[in-house]
Amino acid sequence: MILFFFGLSAGVIGKIKGSSFFLWFLIGFCVPLFGTIAAIVYRFEHAEPQRRCEQCGRVVKLHEQVCMTCGRDLDYPDAPVPAGTAGHLS
Repeated sequence: MILFFFGLSAGVIGKIKGSSFFLWFLIGFCVPLFGTIAAIVYRFEHAEPQRRCEQCGRVVKLHEQVCMTCGRDLDYPDAPVPAGTAGHLS
């Protein structure tokens, strides 16, 4: 029963930070205390810098190497797009 609650707490914290609930639930369930602590110190996905694909205009995370929409290799941008901008922008 305690494993379930550690998994639940890690999953909720991971989801709040923009990651997968199920993945963090499994981590918290399998490694009880460490999983919850890891979810707490994990980065916020919403605050990650982003860049725009020059071919299709889709905004992707800065760490992604290939645009998942058009398949173009992405170069490092001169200036990243502000965090929180999502989808296609004109």
